[in-house]
Amino acid sequence: MKYRESFRPFAPSVLRENVSDWFELDQNSPHMLIVAKVKKEKIFIMSKESENLFGIEKLNVKRSEIPAVTHIDYTARVQTVHKETNKKYHDLISRFYKKKNCPVLINTSFNVRGEPIVNTPLDAFRCFMGTELDYLVIGNYFLDKKKQLENLKINYKNKFNLD
Repeated sequence: MKYRESFRPFAPSVLRENVSDWFELDQNSPHMLIVAKVKKEKIFIMSKESENLFGIEKLNVKRSEIPAVTHIDYTARVQTVHKETNKKYHDLISRFYKKKNCPVLINTSFNVRGEPIVNTPLDAFRCFMGTELDYLVIGNYFLDKKKQLENLKINYKNKFNLD
């Protein structure tokens, strides 16, 4: 989505009331300042074959039930989401949890590699139109990529070389 290296996992946003079900953590972390191990029952131990891989092939091995947020050492930089301080986001994760039995969503800065962080609704729309995102929600507005004008699409995919 962000056209960055696969070894840079996203951060998990998790409902505060479920954080200890998924991570070795039972405290608040609203600002992604705490790194915690993914719970043992959620991780996938690497096979001997996977252990013998090298470089990016080894990094791309699925390590847990939540692979997009799991680092190579089975940790994640956790953000706890609290109903009292972020009701809309908490409600969104709660609905996802009811549908998928997982109270965790990925979280990342809103930008693509090499571009500044989104700061305005126009920045958000441009980033949305230049990535693989399907939907954009800004406040009470919901945009579907399929319903946007084709000539507004931007191709970021090959704009920046990877490190």
